[in-house]
Amino acid sequence: MEELVTQIIGYLRGMWRFRWWGLALAWVVGIVGGVVVYTMPDRYESSARIHVDTQSVLRPLMSGLAVQPNIGQQIELLSRTLISRPNVEKLITMADLDLTVQTPEQREALIASVTKSLRIQSGRGDNLFTLSFSDTEPARAQRVVQSLLSLFVESGLGGKRQDSDAARRFIEEQIRNYEQKLTEAENRLKEFRLRNMALLGAGTRDYVSQIAESNEQLRQSRLELKEAEDSRDALRQQLVGGQSDSELQPPPMVATPEIDARIDALKRNLDDLLQRFTDLHPDVVGARRVIQDLEKQKQEQLALLQANPSASQFGGFGMNSGVEQTKLAVAQAEARVASLRARVTEFERRVQQLSEDAQRIPELETEMSQLNRDYSVHKSNYDALVARRESANIGAEMSSQSGIADFRIIDPPTMPNKPSAPDRILLVPLAALVGLLAGFALTFLVSQLRPAFSDSRQLREVSGLPVLGTVSMLPTPERKRSRRNGLLAFGSGLVAYAGAFAMVTVAIKVFQG
Repeated sequence: MEELVTQIIGYLRGMWRFRWWGLALAWVVGIVGGVVVYTMPDRYESSARIHVDTQSVLRPLMSGLAVQPNIGQQIELLSRTLISRPNVEKLITMADLDLTVQTPEQREALIASVTKSLRIQSGRGDNLFTLSFSDTEPARAQRVVQSLLSLFVESGLGGKRQDSDAARRFIEEQIRNYEQKLTEAENRLKEFRLRNMALLGAGTRDYVSQIAESNEQLRQSRLELKEAEDSRDALRQQLVGGQSDSELQPPPMVATPEIDARIDALKRNLDDLLQRFTDLHPDVVGARRVIQDLEKQKQEQLALLQANPSASQFGGFGMNSGVEQTKLAVAQAEARVASLRARVTEFERRVQQLSEDAQRIPELETEMSQLNRDYSVHKSNYDALVARRESANIGAEMSSQSGIADFRIIDPPTMPNKPSAPDRILLVPLAALVGLLAGFALTFLVSQLRPAFSDSRQLREVSGLPVLGTVSMLPTPERKRSRRNGLLAFGSGLVAYAGAFAMVTVAIKVFQG
């Protein structure tokens, strides 16, 4: 610490040797700085304050119905991006600042100067904005602020309208696209339903019941076919037996082959029914009643034939007539068998078709679900876009009629009477301080360029040789007087320097009022 203090004292002693050089430079720099400050052109600042009211009575009423953008955020962004090159060029034209511009270089310099002088300040959370511009002419500064104010309002409203129009155009385009997709999906669904109407009309359970019903009908038809074939075979055997008997014996026998064949078939059918049902089942009761009726009819026919033997021998009821009747019954049985076979074939085809359709139903239902899903997606998107379009239209209508944001001018652009810059009261003392710092720097620089030893210790450290002794200068009255006069002159120079700049500062303040 002692070495540092000693070094600082050495620097100060060296600078003290060239104090007059520093004082002279301080006067020169201070005077030059004062002249520069005094000759700086005055700049006049015009400002205006505007309040953007984003609170509207319709906003809570139309909540959920109309599109309500964040107006405060948009206005804040507008205030930050308003000072752009296109807007500055428009502002120059609006304020007639380019009347004296002749070359592109001058226009670029004007744009840079205007951009640098424009300022937009916003309050915190109160939507209050201050627009200001400084220029060498008060009237021009006022015109620029007025133009900037108009541009601020127009950009806010115009930008909002442009955004709304662009959003609606985009929504309209998307609605047209989805309308086309929805129409195509509807056509695909309609064609699919028309193509598979018969299969989609009944569900899987209906097909199961239909298959079961068809199988039952097929089984019944096969049973009837078996009965018809058995009856036909019995008639054939009876026909063969009757013909052989007619060749061996005289035939006054009376027979009823048709009724007997029917009775035999019904009895076989009754036996089959009794294996599956009880005696009280309607089918069993009906079969027995039919058999009884046929037995009664047979007895009546036999009684009639016995009562008229001549008719039995020579008429239609004789042996030859019985054979003919048997042949007729065989032909009828053959026809019935063919009919039943056709019915069985039809039922088999129907059962097979129903089985194939039942197997196709899951595939059709899967395809139907996919078509319905595509249609539902397009329909939901289409409905959402239509709702957003209506919301955007309501929002645009509400904005055009009542306005979402209200621009209120609090303070119009003012005509400045006093210059706002430069601040000479501050710059003049600053010039004085700069002069003093320049003189201080000069004395330090010269002391380092022309060093001198102020004590024996410094000499010993620099030369590395032992110092045998020092010789002091004894002060005489003449030297004391000369030193005192020098100090008084230097102090007077400093006081005069400070007093001169203080007087200039006071004079400027008085002059500016």
